[in-house]
Amino acid sequence: MLGRKAKQFQQHPAVCLEDFVPQKNLYRQLEAKLDLSFIHALVAEHYSSRGRPSIDPVVFFKLHLIMFFEDIRSERQLMEVVNLNLAHRWYGGYDLGEALPHHSSLNKNPLPLWFSSL
Repeated sequence: MLGRKAKQFQQHPAVCLEDFVPQKNLYRQLEAKLDLSFIHALVAEHYSSRGRPSIDPVVFFKLHLIMFFEDIRSERQLMEVVNLNLAHRWYGGYDLGEALPHHSSLNKNPLPLWFSSL
């Protein structure tokens, strides 16, 4: 008999992204070893106190680390990969149902200005 699989997805409220990323995953190791908290102090002067909130500069930097480690060439492709890869979502701090930043907002971030002054 020919079987057919129907796509029937259910909400799973008890699912935690933390459970899906193995302890030996590269991004878990990066999170444990690489302290990026200094970035806020370094870039604070480039941000206005008014207006809409930006992408967290630490998250912005983490996204670019993912871009480097995964050999991704565009912000659009980066956000597609991060949307699909649970370890990338975990590293960036984005939960399963949480919306990711739009790819175009990555090149409007003041953090590259800081990098260019190095």
